[in-house]
Amino acid sequence: MKKYLFIDRDGTLVKEPSDFQVDATDKVVFEKEVIPALLKLQELGYTLVMVSNQDGLGTPSFPLETFTPAHELIVNTLESQGIRFEQILICPHKPEDNCECRKPKLGLVHSYLLDQSWDREHSYFIGDRQTDVTMGERMGITPILYQTDKNGWMSIVRQIAGKQRCATVRRTTRETDIEVSVNLDESGHNHFETGLGFFEHMLDQIATHGGISLQVTAHGDLQVDEHHTIEDVGIALGEALLKALGDKRGIGRFGFCLPMDEVYAEVFADKLDDDGVTVALDISGRPHVEFDFKAAFSADKVGTLAVQMVPHFFESLAVAMGLTLHMRVSAGNCHHQVEALFKAFGRALRQALTCQGHELPSSKGTL
Repeated sequence: MKKYLFIDRDGTLVKEPSDFQVDATDKVVFEKEVIPALLKLQELGYTLVMVSNQDGLGTPSFPLETFTPAHELIVNTLESQGIRFEQILICPHKPEDNCECRKPKLGLVHSYLLDQSWDREHSYFIGDRQTDVTMGERMGITPILYQTDKNGWMSIVRQIAGKQRCATVRRTTRETDIEVSVNLDESGHNHFETGLGFFEHMLDQIATHGGISLQVTAHGDLQVDEHHTIEDVGIALGEALLKALGDKRGIGRFGFCLPMDEVYAEVFADKLDDDGVTVALDISGRPHVEFDFKAAFSADKVGTLAVQMVPHFFESLAVAMGLTLHMRVSAGNCHHQVEALFKAFGRALRQALTCQGHELPSSKGTL
């Protein structure tokens, strides 16, 4: 689904002069960091729409002849840097005209409100006035108040990026109660409560090497065994990762391999050529799992983790997330074999989740 940023012009994109009219090219002064911020937001998959009140535009007090050169300088400068607006919506009326298009009234965005195909949950209205905040609320999207010194453009980027690729999934059955939270764009905020020490150590490997934040709380029937807990954590983690990915635009999609001491672990999706070039995994939307463990695990357990649960965990995660996933590991110490697989998966995940643009990485047009 398309995500929008509806953005005010004066006081948000460019500084608003003391007379409140940008009616000369020498009055055009861009807000600090607006260009790199908008480029980053476009990379995150956002479509931009400018929404501006221009009091009395076209009247003798604000003729088009003085408005147009300054406005074109703003738009052309931004476009020269790769920043494009889907539409530029301008209300030319004064407050006393009592029109239906002056912010915070919704006349300018009426066509967008009739369209149900775009993602309101992840769209924003950005402006420097309370009218902008009110308009965002009336549109049913999140308003962000721009303030040069308190909430500038890079701060807004962090707010939007931080919220964009986060998800929490709770899975409750008669056997387990699992809650998994992920943030794909920050790392280091990990917490695990599963009752399975070595398994928690492995989840931490995924988060650390995947460059994500991960919290997992699991209450399972460990008095039976660890099977249900590990399986359901895998399912919930896969669902959370898939949910956080959203429309998957811009992701790297593919991944990695990893050596650890005497062990070589490889995670791959498909052979690309006879030289053995491999990719780690494929966020394809088509779940498929293959395990090629050329050497059997050298022990039945590592800590409290039965090693037969390792492939089952990854299979549960891959099916829930829609991954094409192949994994292999060489002979060696069993602790190293298992840990190498979790680390390799994390590194594969890091490459696959990383945003590299805003296009959907598929010739099919869907993932």
